[in-house]
Amino acid sequence: MDASDHKRVASRRLVPSLLALALALGVYLPACSAEDKKGGQKAGTQKEDAGQALARVNGKVITEGEVHAEAADQFAQLDREYQQRKHEIVEAQLKKMVQDRLVEAEAAARKVSKDAVLAEVKPAAVTDADAEAFYEKNKAQLPPRPKDTLIPQIKQYLQQTGQQAAREEYFKTLEAKYKVDYLMEPMRVEVAAAGFPARGPAGAPVTIVEFSDFQCPFCSRITPTLDQVVSKYGNKVRLVFRQFPLPMHPNAAKAAEAALCANEQGKFWEMHDAMFKDQAGLAVDGLKSKAAAISGLNAASFNSCLDSGKETPAVQTDMQAGTKAGVNGTPAMFVNGRFISGVVSPDDLSKVIDDELKRKGQS
Repeated sequence: MDASDHKRVASRRLVPSLLALALALGVYLPACSAEDKKGGQKAGTQKEDAGQALARVNGKVITEGEVHAEAADQFAQLDREYQQRKHEIVEAQLKKMVQDRLVEAEAAARKVSKDAVLAEVKPAAVTDADAEAFYEKNKAQLPPRPKDTLIPQIKQYLQQTGQQAAREEYFKTLEAKYKVDYLMEPMRVEVAAAGFPARGPAGAPVTIVEFSDFQCPFCSRITPTLDQVVSKYGNKVRLVFRQFPLPMHPNAAKAAEAALCANEQGKFWEMHDAMFKDQAGLAVDGLKSKAAAISGLNAASFNSCLDSGKETPAVQTDMQAGTKAGVNGTPAMFVNGRFISGVVSPDDLSKVIDDELKRKGQS
């Protein structure tokens, strides 16, 4: 995953709190990436002429329509990226316009200038102790540079995020005061959730579809977060697991099959937990050992399933569905269709869930 990947992921619906600092310091985002996709112009900048001849081979014409048909998946991906970016621009501009009108309303009510209103939004000063505490808490994710060279950048980051947070809190009070209703729907992607390993009731108002790789270290990191939100929201959330083993992880595909073989016996989540707890032991022998240690699982049936490769088509189906939905790295989640890429905190994930519940009248 290179810098262009990071910038694209950063524009998604939800961004980890360390992202701004991570980009500034050259730190990788918390996700395993399947590939590096560059570019992203919208398909069809010229009007398509399906009958237009683009080449002739041995007297037989290849038309533009035939090329588009053969590359349909790639054009669909370009269109998704275009729609996503368009939505983000509209959303950002809408937020700016709402905030401008709120400041105008407050300034008019108090008979002061807009600048005077905004000047009152002041975050707490950032101290050296704040920067030191941030460094100690997050040093595993920071680049391996001397601490004294990182502290000034951390202070600048904390000052910027503090100012942003103060403004956001202030605008929340203005939104409540002047009764703002956001009517714009979030960008959503349709992803099938029925018939796959899941926790929570099928009728839950919020469904999280997770695409994951058992050998991806970031996928193991998101697991406690998902456990927390499932526990926190109870029957309001359903968690669905789908397979997305990445080519860079040699044992991931077989581990995905192992999870589905265990699922045949109603032991998916037990196998899921065992594999994430020991990602170094995902070779076939290790998978069989883990299965044998699960109470109530028939090891002989599991081994037969795993050796036969019978779950390979199901894994491939999941991967095709993920790719079609725009997944190119793990972990990737869709919260009622809202795409979230990479490792996020329980608080950040809860914000999206709370928003979905609010939209359904179940805050």
